Amino acid sequence: MSYHTADYLYPITSPPIKNGIISLDENGRITEILDPASPTFIAPAAEPIKHEGILIPGFINTHCHLELSHLVGKSQTGKTLLPFLVDVVTMRETAQAEIDAAIEKWDAYMWANGIQAVGDICNKLDTAPVKRKSPIRYYSFVEMFDFLQPERAQASFDDYKLVYDEQAGEDGNAKSAVPHAPYTVSDPLYGLINAVNEGTETVSIHSEETPAEMELFRSGTGPFHAFFQGFGTNIDHFKATGQGSIHHAISRMNPANRTIFVHNTLTDEAGIEAATKWGQNGVFFATCPNANLYIENRLPRYDVFIGTDAKVTVGTDSLTSNWQLSILEELRTISKYQSYVPFETLLTWATINGAEALQFDDELGSLEVGKSPGLVLLSGLDGASPEAFKIGARARVERVL
Repeated sequence: MSYHTADYLYPITSPPIKNGIISLDENGRITEILDPASPTFIAPAAEPIKHEGILIPGFINTHCHLELSHLVGKSQTGKTLLPFLVDVVTMRETAQAEIDAAIEKWDAYMWANGIQAVGDICNKLDTAPVKRKSPIRYYSFVEMFDFLQPERAQASFDDYKLVYDEQAGEDGNAKSAVPHAPYTVSDPLYGLINAVNEGTETVSIHSEETPAEMELFRSGTGPFHAFFQGFGTNIDHFKATGQGSIHHAISRMNPANRTIFVHNTLTDEAGIEAATKWGQNGVFFATCPNANLYIENRLPRYDVFIGTDAKVTVGTDSLTSNWQLSILEELRTISKYQSYVPFETLLTWATINGAEALQFDDELGSLEVGKSPGLVLLSGLDGASPEAFKIGARARVERVL
């Protein structure tokens, strides 16, 4: 049994506790949470280890592409999404030893930086061995696409089904089949994906990330036509809907699945409300601010998500579109560019919301007796009390357990 205390203990699902004390058994499971200001407080059996800062549960990274870790720094910033996607397709093939080493390195990096669970996109099986031995819990989203070519749906599905079958989905990990994005998945492929899942899983989809995507779905025009021609296909058969792409996606996905819409840089109030109303088992919106700046030099309007009570989570995306895989750096970016987002809201997005999105909240995401959420020290905050805390340049994260 070990005891820890800090300037503040942040359970997340209840108010912060000044000088709070938390006890953990040898497996990291919380056995007690003590408030020294409580009239019923009884001192712990052993002197707690004192930390300067605040103690929080481990972070949840709801959107990553760990298998692309070997591409760090290879795609230039600010190219916008379509040239970036060309880079991902054309640059990803390299020596397997290099791919494997990068996956090992960045899995360890995420753990050291306080990340307890990851929602990870998979197109291949490269990450499966690491996931089976990592202390991080993974939800593997086996991503499928056929470039809107219905005649290719079955062949594409068959290839990705092999990845799905062998992907890590045991010992605390989970997996599902998911569509890549509304602009790359045909109607027949949506049907095949839905049939693989039982309807209780979490799924994800890239959504409303670039103006070109919105133009395609609203009017049928724009640079996506040239993009597909570059890959030897065309989308002349595509019929615009007059709405954003999220409306197209929810008319084809299974509302019984818990769903994470990823990026959402152009998602408006109507899109948020339509998706939230559609989902039967929870709808979440993953934001990846550093990747959004890296690729498109834009961020979502977080005030719209806060104003609609949307369930927001935080992701890092891949090292093709980021400088590191750190949830703290994502929170720092939000605080820098949209500083009105409250500190406690940021922590909620980065912990319990992510755990709920991945359906890992029975164990992770909050400091509650009986859970094993990991314990992370967040220090160097701007401000001396919860009312003044900001995640500025001095903020640091350290794994306690």
